[in-house]
Amino acid sequence: MKWLVVGASVFLVGIGSAVAQPPPPPTYAPIPPPRVEVVPPPPEGRVVWEPGHWHWDGFRYVWVPGHYVERRPNYGHYVEGRWVWAPREGRWIWRPAHWE
Repeated sequence: MKWLVVGASVFLVGIGSAVAQPPPPPTYAPIPPPRVEVVPPPPEGRVVWEPGHWHWDGFRYVWVPGHYVERRPNYGHYVEGRWVWAPREGRWIWRPAHWE
C-alpha cells in the first residue's frame, strides 16, 4: 500500500511539472536568401520602392514581390521591412516596412 501512495505521488508531481513547462518554440525552416528583382521605372508621383521579401504562411515561405509605395505628406523616413530576431520568442519575426 505504501508503494502505491509513493507511486501515485510521483505520478501526480510529474503531471504537475509537465503542465507547468512552457511549450517549445516552433521550429521554422531557415529564411531563404532574397530573390533578385528587376525594379521597374517608377510611376508618376512621390513613390518609394519596397523590395520583395519572404513571408511565412504557417507551413512554408512564400515570396511577396516588391512594389512601389506612395509617399504620403508629413512622412519623413521610410524604413524597409526586415527580419529581426525576437529573443523573448526565440525566433525571427517579420517587421513590415513603415514610415517614421
